[in-house]
Amino acid sequence: YVLVAKISDDENSHLVRKQKAFIETLKKKLNVYVSIFLNLINIAPEKIFETYRYLLKVSDACNWSCEQQGKCRFRNAFSCFTSLLGVSEYLPDLMKKNVFETHFCLHEKREQKELKQSWARWSACFKGQPITNVRNYLGEKVALYFLWLGWYTFLLIPASVIGLVVFLYGLAFYSTSPLIKEVCQSNVIMCPLCDNTCRVWELSDTCMYAKVSLLFDNEGTVAFAMFMAVWATVFLEFWKRHRSSYVCAWKVFDWCEEEEELILEIVNNADCEPKMHRHSYLRSTMVLVLVTLMLLVIIGLTHVLVVCRVIATVLLAENSSWQVITENSQTVAVMLGAVLHYITITVMTRVKAHKPPTNKHSHAAVEGSFTVKMFIFQFFTMFSSLIYTAFFLGRINGHPGGYVRISGKWRLEECHPSGCLTDLFIQMSIIMVLKQTFNNIFEYSGPWFSRWLKRKKAQKFRRRCVKCFKKEDMNTKEGSKLCENCKLEDLHRNYSLIKTDRFSLFNEFLEMVIQFSFTTIFVAAFPLAPLLALLNNIIEIRLDAIKMVSLERRLVPTKANDIGVWTDVLEAIGVLAVIANGLVIGISSDFIPRLVYQYFYGPCASGSATGIDCMVGYINNTLSVANISDERVRGDFTNSQMVTYSGINVTHCSYRDYRSNEDFSLTNQYWVILAARLVFIILFEHVVVICKCVASWFVPNSPLDVRNERLYDKLRRLKEELRSVTRHNRTL
Repeated sequence: YVLVAKISDDENSHLVRKQKAFIETLKKKLNVYVSIFLNLINIAPEKIFETYRYLLKVSDACNWSCEQQGKCRFRNAFSCFTSLLGVSEYLPDLMKKNVFETHFCLHEKREQKELKQSWARWSACFKGQPITNVRNYLGEKVALYFLWLGWYTFLLIPASVIGLVVFLYGLAFYSTSPLIKEVCQSNVIMCPLCDNTCRVWELSDTCMYAKVSLLFDNEGTVAFAMFMAVWATVFLEFWKRHRSSYVCAWKVFDWCEEEEELILEIVNNADCEPKMHRHSYLRSTMVLVLVTLMLLVIIGLTHVLVVCRVIATVLLAENSSWQVITENSQTVAVMLGAVLHYITITVMTRVKAHKPPTNKHSHAAVEGSFTVKMFIFQFFTMFSSLIYTAFFLGRINGHPGGYVRISGKWRLEECHPSGCLTDLFIQMSIIMVLKQTFNNIFEYSGPWFSRWLKRKKAQKFRRRCVKCFKKEDMNTKEGSKLCENCKLEDLHRNYSLIKTDRFSLFNEFLEMVIQFSFTTIFVAAFPLAPLLALLNNIIEIRLDAIKMVSLERRLVPTKANDIGVWTDVLEAIGVLAVIANGLVIGISSDFIPRLVYQYFYGPCASGSATGIDCMVGYINNTLSVANISDERVRGDFTNSQMVTYSGINVTHCSYRDYRSNEDFSLTNQYWVILAARLVFIILFEHVVVICKCVASWFVPNSPLDVRNERLYDKLRRLKEELRSVTRHNRTL
């Protein structure tokens, strides 16, 4: 373990005195090797480890950890020992005051080379992961991240296959749908989509848009949404089983971070006092207020995006020199809005929250609190605009003679007569593709270029001598060491790598959990989301492996027996997926209006129709008519707008809504459809929640062999304790 500090010739300097005080205190309990530029912390004396093992053995929850192989790994040498007598400040505080520059764990060349060959390389994308080797080198916490990511990627395979089947189903049958024929062969004249320059248009002009809509808005998406909601629960339950097998083999099943921190405190200072649990209602209220303010800011940004889309629609329709953009100004505006939303996401995700110190709270408590706050912030940043598109777009825009306008000037957007789901699909697909593509590019190229630049500047240090270079390639004999110059070069090589800290893994988890949200929430509008996630994760696993092994400083091996608060976050996402998909199908999709038309208003409603498709006439049924002779309508449209592109003057136009042609009041069919939507949402969510509960109950958290092994080990330990007590009594 390396601690880096700048050398000063002034021995009486305040910083130098603090450096010496800190290092001298460490020397009392640790063997310290001092280099010219760096201070390398070697292995602690055996007495400390013996005390550490004994306290683990007698503790309530950590008694398995004492049986781990070889040396017991401390989470962080400096974090554990900076509370020693004589050092009043923690290392992070000293680093903030520039007493020390940085600290990091050294890469071990042999183990690093083995991981590069078997795991951290692009050619191993379709090979399994050596999780146990990763755990031995980077610790349980990192190993559990890759174990979870690998399991998530594996279970995305069935979700991707079914999503692809649903997409192909829509692709195979959309050409024979009577809805497509009705749109493509229609003579209906639609009302202008904007003021002043937009003209009336023929419904048949949007034939291609209607085909795309039916690709993602069909009966298959309903079943797929139900499947993905249950899939999220099955994934989590099987992940718990998968995890338990590994943590049982690693002997950390019952490990408790809080108890180990108490043990480390006692090892450092036998007279230490525990960190008392405290709660401040004032602090909690302030946090709640600040979080609420941040959410209001995000909602404000969503309003800005909506306004930008509305204004872009008008400007494109009025000022574009390309007729294609003029005629499809609303679709182009949706795409531009999606790109702008992605840019907003990129900017907001760069917001770095203050990472709280851990000297007054346990690592688990601090990390859990930080995780929840950051996830809420990022989640609303990602989904706020999608929520508007899914549930508000085209429902609050008004009607001819009563349009809703921004600042009394710009009309709100309308939905296409084929439905609003396509707008949600366009936005999700653009955001997901751009985010995954650019994230992977910058995530790899950034650290690689930074490492190359640092090594370019450090070329003045001479290369490793031939003797030491050969020694690395041979089986190192016990006691053999590199020469001083080669040691120094090795330290500088590690120093030139990208800096890491205890929150480095948080960023990787956050990225993947946000992706998990995309693959489950609103998946009814984008059944190809699991497939895109699968392709991304195949690359992401190797990308993260290469970063951690080759491009970044070695993460300090950290114990863990679970992914922590992320499990609760994933369960919350599973619940949100049920609610969101139920609302998308019930509100955004045309699934319910089609069912109502088929059984109550269509040609098959009477039950006597034969030889005719039950959906014939559905598109015309969803349209209402506005007469230009009405004074209310005449104020919204100019005479030039009521002339088609072929030069025909029209006296009426149609728009998507269930309203009376005389007084614009809502028809009875609107209320029937609304009631059917609410009934479907309630039934959908109850049925899916029941399926999730059954799946959760049916799949136990731990396999039987794990339970039996733990029971056997407990019995063995009790017998050993009994034998040791018996031998002790006999000697007395």
